Amino acid sequence: MGYIDAHVHVWTDDTQAYPLAPGFSAAHMKPATFAPEELLAHANPCGVDRIVLIQMSYYGFDNSYMLDTMRRFPGVFGGVAVIDHEADGAEDEMARLRGVGVRGLRVQPGPAAAADWLSAGDWPRLLGLAGDLGIAVCALIDPGFLPAVGRAAQRFPQTTFVIDHLARIGCGRPIMEADIEALCALAAQSNCLVKVSAFYALGAKTPPHDDLIALIRKAHAAFGADRLMWATDCPFQVQDETYEDSLSLVRDRLDFVSEADRAAVLGQTAQRVFFAQ
Repeated sequence: MGYIDAHVHVWTDDTQAYPLAPGFSAAHMKPATFAPEELLAHANPCGVDRIVLIQMSYYGFDNSYMLDTMRRFPGVFGGVAVIDHEADGAEDEMARLRGVGVRGLRVQPGPAAAADWLSAGDWPRLLGLAGDLGIAVCALIDPGFLPAVGRAAQRFPQTTFVIDHLARIGCGRPIMEADIEALCALAAQSNCLVKVSAFYALGAKTPPHDDLIALIRKAHAAFGADRLMWATDCPFQVQDETYEDSLSLVRDRLDFVSEADRAAVLGQTAQRVFFAQ
């Protein structure tokens, strides 16, 4: 088996078949389309043969395009969905999605969210259900929201929590030691994992991304390879860089990682979380 890319988005310009969510128009879609065939043209030559799709914000809570892509390419794509956690029937929707191959639920705080947002409203009930269903909770957050995930992980030890994009450390501000410490503190909860991903958006934001090695080294020391997974965040990775620019950092230049650990980060961890039955 080849590598697994644990975080990619796809979308189509066929907005008749797949309507955009309120607040979005075709002008927001950049590039105008990123179909699975385009994605695989980048990924397959690099040895990546399985990919985890993340529901794109353009579609809101309608996961249809992602699910249809998973059906079109059986065994190739996993899925992380987005649901309306405040809607009636949210629990039923989670169970339905689990039944069609979804193994992840993407969550993120709203612009006015409190620091302890995961303890409010319907979240506790849904986080517990995610654990019962075997659905990982994938958090797109900045470092300030990491402690809330840690508290939720402690409260729901049966639920897997995955932090997207190294908690966006180095995105919009310099890489700060306090942010790294906040991320690594989550390692105390054995059900917390991290995506080593979106290099194009972190730190110097320029290949070969060696400025991120120290951050990845600390994440590896805290979590271990079996709780880290590599991902590109395509198509954004390939707008100004190449797919290889992301993969090569983990595959070739982390000299502190054993071959066994490299295999975990480049596939085995994602296999366990997003593809295991």
